[in-house]
Amino acid sequence: MKISDIRIRLVNKGDTKLKAVASLTVEDSIVIHDIKVIDGKDGLFISMPSRKTPDGEYKDIVHPIKNEVRDELLKAILSAYEEALKAE
Repeated sequence: MKISDIRIRLVNKGDTKLKAVASLTVEDSIVIHDIKVIDGKDGLFISMPSRKTPDGEYKDIVHPIKNEVRDELLKAILSAYEEALKAE
């Protein structure tokens, strides 16, 4: 999988756990919007786009099937997030 582009929108809303929202382009063909960068108790992680079901649960709309792909996305998005922080 080739990640063509990552765009980061920093979120500066005080003491919120949500730090940024990312858009990711894969192989100049598919764009995934609304990937969240969240500061959790064990550090930063990403949350894939999701929707709320009628029973109140959240289900991912898009998600990687293989752990290697999730790790690749995590590394790439967090790297872009760090660069966005430096540029701010």
